[in-house]
Amino acid sequence: MKQFNEKLANWMSPSPSKEAGINNIQIPGQVEHLVWQTRYKKPTVYEQDFVKHLIQAFASGVTELNDLVDSLNRQGFRRESGEVWTMQSFTEEMQRLGY
Repeated sequence: MKQFNEKLANWMSPSPSKEAGINNIQIPGQVEHLVWQTRYKKPTVYEQDFVKHLIQAFASGVTELNDLVDSLNRQGFRRESGEVWTMQSFTEEMQRLGY
């Protein structure tokens, strides 16, 4: 099973493509369905750890951004750079990761 949508990586561009998506037309009954339709690369270990810590925070009842940031810091999960989380750095990281 593929871990990400290889065709999606081709569309990751700051400007729209002027080409018509040659060889990307889906023929009914011949479509390869991917489990990860919107993922353009396999998640890194950091991204997988991030998800685990977010799940733990939400499972403990966190619903507000400041509480989420506090929970990540209390759990000992740091930014990829090793710094503690702030509300601003969390927001920027979500934008960077595309969520």
